[in-house]
Amino acid sequence: MGDRNDANNNGNDRENNIDDDPNQKMKREEGESLSVERIFASQEVPSWRNQLTVRAFVVSFVLSILFTFIVMKLNLTTGIIPSLNVSAGLLGFFFVKVWTKFLEKSGILKQPFTRQENTVIQTCVVASSGIAFSGGFGSYLFGMSKRIAKDSSDTSDFKNPSLAWIIGFLFVVSFLGLFSVVPLRKIMIIDFKLTYPSGTATAHLINSFHTPEGAKLAKKQVRVLGKFFSFSFLWGFFQWFYTAGDDCGFGSFPSLGLKAFKHKFYFDFSATYVGVGMICPYIVNISVLLGGILSWGVMWPLIENQKGDWFSASLSSSSMHGLQGYKVFIAIAMILGDGLYNFIKVLGITLSGMYSQVRERDVLPVADNSAPTKPELSFDDQRRTELFLKDQIPTWFAVAGYVVVAAISIATLPHIFHQLKWYYILVIYIFAPTLAFCNAYGCGLTDWSLASTYGKLAIFTIGAWAGSSHGGVLAGLAACGVMMNIVSTASDLTQDFKTGYLTLASPRSMFVSQVIGTAMGCIISPSVFWLFYKAFTDLGQPESQYPAPYAVVYRNMAILGVEGFSSLPRYCLTLCYIFFGAAFLINLVKDCINKKWARFIPIPMAMAIPFYIGSYFAIDMCVGSLILFVWTKVNKAKADAFVPAVASGLICGDGIWTLPASILALAGVKPPICMKFLSRATNDRVDTFLGS
Repeated sequence: MGDRNDANNNGNDRENNIDDDPNQKMKREEGESLSVERIFASQEVPSWRNQLTVRAFVVSFVLSILFTFIVMKLNLTTGIIPSLNVSAGLLGFFFVKVWTKFLEKSGILKQPFTRQENTVIQTCVVASSGIAFSGGFGSYLFGMSKRIAKDSSDTSDFKNPSLAWIIGFLFVVSFLGLFSVVPLRKIMIIDFKLTYPSGTATAHLINSFHTPEGAKLAKKQVRVLGKFFSFSFLWGFFQWFYTAGDDCGFGSFPSLGLKAFKHKFYFDFSATYVGVGMICPYIVNISVLLGGILSWGVMWPLIENQKGDWFSASLSSSSMHGLQGYKVFIAIAMILGDGLYNFIKVLGITLSGMYSQVRERDVLPVADNSAPTKPELSFDDQRRTELFLKDQIPTWFAVAGYVVVAAISIATLPHIFHQLKWYYILVIYIFAPTLAFCNAYGCGLTDWSLASTYGKLAIFTIGAWAGSSHGGVLAGLAACGVMMNIVSTASDLTQDFKTGYLTLASPRSMFVSQVIGTAMGCIISPSVFWLFYKAFTDLGQPESQYPAPYAVVYRNMAILGVEGFSSLPRYCLTLCYIFFGAAFLINLVKDCINKKWARFIPIPMAMAIPFYIGSYFAIDMCVGSLILFVWTKVNKAKADAFVPAVASGLICGDGIWTLPASILALAGVKPPICMKFLSRATNDRVDTFLGS
């Protein structure tokens, strides 16, 4: 799920001219004395080649594996993925700092560790682990499989995962987004001065690490992260011993009672989602909990009482023509309502911002024009602009790269998906650069990537074009992957350009780092997914440890786009209309009222997630919110400094435990104990049976 920050409408505002009166002059000198770049003025900025070190990519590779396991686990459980940029920057700093300290004591240190190298590591790690999301392992790609097709009551059109074709598919679709926005980097960063809040925050973090004060705090943060990483890993290991059967272990602890447990309300002792809850805003966690209460606490029990009237009583619990259909399609309606509203909103902000920029300048700025946009710039802006424009990436190189990769992709993809005709792909690639620009520009204003929304647009468009008789379901899902990878990578790269601009990292080193990170991700992510797929035979099943809820959602979107509403159970379409409208209206009200009250209005997209899988993870996330709230009240300064480290440690430790857990499952090693909870009456019957 994308970040949900309020749109920063001032993201592309120009700096105001400062009059040379004494007060303004004093303020300007005072501001320049606090200049970030004056602190680093004595340090020589390494060339773009020297920013790309062997140690940077060794560390990036190790961290990419760690972060891919984390993202993959989140993908296959609930689909809520917090920003891991802070963790990537922090751990990158720690690993290279240890490396350089050792070499420094040995007297063989050739190159000191710089903030530019730190930026390269962070960029590479985020690019690599980002493939675990945009690759669709928890959504469109896994939605093609027979396992998910069975849950959708449609097994006529499927393609089971295979390591070879997944790696090939990712290599031909993951690089186009990089070439599509490179010619626009100056327009986005220098001319339009887009804020890119996540990229800016990451840059401030890296800059602070490399100042004397910041380095001390970073070391403390890393120690805290290490402690909670160890605790989380060992806690996952301890829990494993009690999971010898279905519904066994701490993950099935009926902490709120057996009746609540039956309706998916319980605390499952997941360190990952406690950590996620500490990172996510309060309103996200509350929204998820409200969605769980509304669905599993109210709606599903009421609809289940209509069994035999609204739907056949003989249907299995997983049939899309029964209760499961209501769960999935109402969730889809909310997701589409929320997505449509925010697409219109961000598109409106984008067009408005572009119109303002063009009107100010009378003409669109030219990408290769390196003339300064303002006669008077601060010391920081002058230094950053000079170095950002120093190492240009030629426009011809980006255009040629896009055309070559697109041609290879058009020739290759129909061999992987015979349902996806070459002319479908050609149409996508003609429109993709425009959509990539819109997504990158909107992300710069709102910090919100709409990659999944563009992907859903491709599902409905290409799926309907292909039709059910020509494999429209698979064609739509594959088209979703093509579109999502382009627009997602485009916004990621522009975020990285902003980070590089603020840390004086060269655009060339950023681009190379992103390319290498993407290539790593195209191999690491499928390998990690394959480990999950082979180790957990119930992967994707509603009651399993890894239900992959979005895989079912995306497949049913494709079915809906191809076959229409004929497969929906009774009154389901009416309820879908109601929840689609409600999602749209809630967002509209949230944006129209005062921000003081708007922060209490729930987010429909977050509310939709538990409709399918339950509220157990929402309770974990709310526990994380409670820890954050209490800590902030007790010691706000310490909480601000160490909450990201604690949360990252909890997420990373539990996430990396899935590696040994998967290996044990593949090796056939089973836990020795089943810890199960029964009602008193059931327990008496079991005791009587065992006694006899």
